[in-house]
Amino acid sequence: MGPKPTSVTNRIRVLRADAGEMTQAELARRIGVTRQTVIAIEHGRYSPSLELAFQIAEAFGRPLGDVFQYEAPGTRP
Repeated sequence: MGPKPTSVTNRIRVLRADAGEMTQAELARRIGVTRQTVIAIEHGRYSPSLELAFQIAEAFGRPLGDVFQYEAPGTRP
């Protein structure tokens, strides 16, 4: 059994497109992580630290809540 999915969702893919098709590698370079880390966060397999989440939001010039959303367990239909 793999790791349980995170309750944190994100709009990183949409925001990368809005930023002129910013690549995962470019975002990774800007925030100081590997492309694999960006992929895992973008696909919801990994929740970033609070500090990294703020760095991602800053890379897009957006508030944290525009990039990440938290869905409390048990609130899904």
